[in-house]
Amino acid sequence: MQSSERIKCIIIGSGPAGYTAAIYAARADLKPVMIAGMEPGGQLMTTTEVDNFPGYPDGVQGPKLMDDLRKQAERFGTVVRYEFVSSVDFSSRPFKVTVNEKDILFADSIIISTGATAKWLELESEQRLRKISGGVSACAVCDGFFFKGQDVAIVGGGDTAAEEATYLANICKKVYMIVRKDFLRASKAMQSRVEHTANIEMLYNHETIEVLGDKGVSGALLKNVKTGAQKKIDIAGFFVAIGHHPNTSVFKGKLDLDEQGYIKTIPGTAQTNVEGVFASGDVQDKTYRQAITAAGSGCMAALDAERWLASKGNH
Repeated sequence: MQSSERIKCIIIGSGPAGYTAAIYAARADLKPVMIAGMEPGGQLMTTTEVDNFPGYPDGVQGPKLMDDLRKQAERFGTVVRYEFVSSVDFSSRPFKVTVNEKDILFADSIIISTGATAKWLELESEQRLRKISGGVSACAVCDGFFFKGQDVAIVGGGDTAAEEATYLANICKKVYMIVRKDFLRASKAMQSRVEHTANIEMLYNHETIEVLGDKGVSGALLKNVKTGAQKKIDIAGFFVAIGHHPNTSVFKGKLDLDEQGYIKTIPGTAQTNVEGVFASGDVQDKTYRQAITAAGSGCMAALDAERWLASKGNH
């Protein structure tokens, strides 16, 4: 049976952006309903130690940070539903949001905070060590600090990989950069930075067969894609920088997306090309991708939504 209800502000997604949007929207009496999605809390639910979120001088576990944000949002009246959005219709107002493929919700405004998902090599050893927080990471800025003075490896040949390799080179003893092709895809400026960093060793034409270690990374087994020769490197940390997928499949054809699938917002705002639909966090940010910038953009989205609703007379 289909059910339907009218909601002033629906927030789709539940990471730092979604929860912060919920806190601001609830305090503005927008009575937000959050559709938390299939992975409530987003990427931080699989992160153990978060040391760079302001206000936690001793660091905080990722799931604990998300739980704190959820409690704060609920304290002001946010309703959190552990459901998923199966389709949206932004062609007329109120907007239509279908959850769990059956229930239709009507919304006066929508904030999208569905985030992005890191791409992985999908090796059994990589995923096992990632799940136990054993030194496999997709964010050098988040986790590089834990490998200060040690040897690490990073996989990837684009701008992000080059940028993260030079970031790691400042704090780690040695950085192996594992690149499948015999060249970097990164911009000339980034290539130059990598090539002029003494403690980065380039391993072109190599791919990772296995990440070694039981409770933590101890090395990686690599294969030369041209010769088939294998080699082992000793490392304490293994970083993957082969890109992210923005979680926007449900919005294709409904909103303006860039060539990589990120939602386009009007610069300086959280407004999408559809009036009354806003986007915040990693789903529209491929540059910074930090919990704190996601939270900040969640605040922007809620303020934009509140002002927009007020201008339409339904606040």
